[in-house]
Amino acid sequence: MNKTNLKLITSLIVAVFFIASCDMDEMLTKQPPGSAAGDIITTPDGVEGILIGAYDRLTTKNNFGGVMGNDWTYGEAASDNAYKGTSFGDQLSFNSVERYEVLPSNGYMANRWSQSYRGVARANDVLVFLAAVQASDNPVSEPRATQIEAEAKFLRAWYHFKATRVFRNIPYIKTIEEMDGTLPEDVPNDTEGWEGIEADLQFAIDNLPETRPLGQPGRPSKFSAMALKAHAHLYQNEHSQAKPLLDAIIASGQFELADHFNDNLSAFGNNNKESIFEIQISVTGETTGSTRTSDRATAHQSGPVSVGWGFYQPSQLLFEAYQVTNDGLPVLDIEDRVPLANDMGIGSSEEFIPTDHPLDPRVDYTIARRGVDFHGFAIHAGRSWIREQDNGGPYMTKRYHYSAEEEAAGLFRSGGFSARNDRSYRLGLVLLWRAEIAVEENDLEYARELVNAIRERARDSEPVMGRVTTYVFDGRPVEVDWDQPAANYLIEPYPEGHEAFASQESARKAVRHELRLETAVEGHRFFDLRRWGIASEVLNDYIARDGEFRTFMRGASFNAPKDEYWPLPESQLDIQDALQQDPNY
Repeated sequence: MNKTNLKLITSLIVAVFFIASCDMDEMLTKQPPGSAAGDIITTPDGVEGILIGAYDRLTTKNNFGGVMGNDWTYGEAASDNAYKGTSFGDQLSFNSVERYEVLPSNGYMANRWSQSYRGVARANDVLVFLAAVQASDNPVSEPRATQIEAEAKFLRAWYHFKATRVFRNIPYIKTIEEMDGTLPEDVPNDTEGWEGIEADLQFAIDNLPETRPLGQPGRPSKFSAMALKAHAHLYQNEHSQAKPLLDAIIASGQFELADHFNDNLSAFGNNNKESIFEIQISVTGETTGSTRTSDRATAHQSGPVSVGWGFYQPSQLLFEAYQVTNDGLPVLDIEDRVPLANDMGIGSSEEFIPTDHPLDPRVDYTIARRGVDFHGFAIHAGRSWIREQDNGGPYMTKRYHYSAEEEAAGLFRSGGFSARNDRSYRLGLVLLWRAEIAVEENDLEYARELVNAIRERARDSEPVMGRVTTYVFDGRPVEVDWDQPAANYLIEPYPEGHEAFASQESARKAVRHELRLETAVEGHRFFDLRRWGIASEVLNDYIARDGEFRTFMRGASFNAPKDEYWPLPESQLDIQDALQQDPNY
C-alpha cells in the first residue's frame, strides 16, 4: 500500500486502538486498555483504520524470535544456509535455535507466538467492527465491505500460517461469533490449522479483485491469496491442489519475471512486475514506523556501513552451493563440490586471494564477502568488517542492506534501515514451485523449461562489477577494475537432454537446488527441507561438515520429528488451559 498513507494511518489509529502491553490471553479476548469507545470506531473510516492496524503487524517490531516477514531466525539460521552470527554470548536463546536444543522456556517461542496471535487478534477486530458498522445507520458500501472482509481473512490466514510454520499444532482463532460463542482461550491446538487457513484464503480468492484493492500495492489481490494457499498445500504435500492455483497465476498474464535478478532485491524494484505480494517497508519519519526491524540486527558491525550488530551470516556451505561447472551448470551433489577459498582466520592486513572458481552470479548479490564490492560503499575488507569470525564465519548477508545508490536516493533511514520491501511472493517463486510439481508428475521437460526461465534471467542480469587485484587491506588504496565483473561468473540454462532432467530423482535435485539459489536467505530453506522430508539428512550432514569450520556446532544434532518444529512457549501454556504441549517436548 502507499507507504506514506500506511505510516500516517498507523501512527494515528494503531496507537489509539492497540496497546502492546496486554497479556497474551487478553490480546485474544479483550479490548486493550486505552482504546477508543466502540461507537467512535464503528464507522466506515474506523473500520478502514483498524484494517490498516492489522496490516501493521506484517512488519513485526521484533529482531529475532518474533520476526515473521523474512523469517530469518527459523527459516534460515536454523538451516544450512546461515548462522546466527555475531558472538557466542550475544542472544543466547538464539544459540539453542541454531543447535536444535530449544526448550519451552526459550523466550523466542513466546515472541513468535505473541507476534502471530497479535496479528490474528487485529484481523478478527476488523471483522467484529465491520459487522457492527454494517448493522449501523452508516455502513460501508457492500462491495468494499466484502473486500475488507476478504483482506482481513487473508491476513488472519497469513498470521496463522506464520504460527504453524514454527509450532506443530496451533489453535485457529476466529471471531467469537464465528466460533458460536467459544472463547479464544478455550480453542485447543489440536490441528495444524490448515483447514482454517484454506477456508479463509478461499474466501479471499473468491472476493478479492485481480488488482490491488484501492490501488494500493501492499494489499493482497486474488493472486496473492492463490499464492499463499498454494504454499499451504505444498506444506502438506498436496501437489494436485497447489497446481491449479499456480497455473492460474502463471496464466493470468498479470506477472512477468523482472528483467534483472537484483530488481527483486533493490528498493528501486519494489512492487515490480514480478511481485505477487510484498510487505511494504517504510523508512520515513523519526521512528522505525513500518521498517523491517531485523535490518539493524543483520547489518555489519564494522566497516563503512557499521550500523548493525553482525547477526545472520551466510554459511560456507551456502557459498559453495553457488559454484558451477565449466558449462555454467550447478554442481547438484554436495560430495562433488570442491572446497572454495575463504578468509576464515585471515586478518584483513594479511594476503587472501578470493576463489577464481566459476560461480553463479547470484552469489554476490546474496553474500557479502572479502574482495567484492559491498553495494557501492567499498570493497569488502574481510575480517575487520566481521564481528567475530570464529563464531559466525567470514560472510554477511547482502540482500537486506541498502546500497549506496539507494542511500543517495533517500531509500534508507539512519540506523541501518532499508526501504527494500519483503518480497513474500513473486513469479520466480511460483515458477519454481510449479517446477516441483512437474517433477512429481514426471513432466520433466516442463520442469526444465521453468527452471531455465529463472536461470536465463540470472544469466542476462548485470553481475556485480569491480575486479579487485588488491589482496591486502591495510589502509593502502585498493586496486579495482570497474569494467570487469567482480568474480568469475558463469551461468547457463540446462540444455535439452541434460542428465539433470533425465530422471525424477535428478530433476528433483535440480529444482530444489535452483529454489535454494534463487531465494537464499529469504526465509524458506528450513521449511523447504522439512516439507521435502530431507531435513534430518541435510542438516546432520551440514552439522558434520560445519563442525570442521566452526567449533560451536560440534556435538549438535538434528533429531526428527522433534526438531522439525519448536515447542509451544511455556508462558502460554501456563495461562491457556486448552493448549497442549507438542508431545515431542
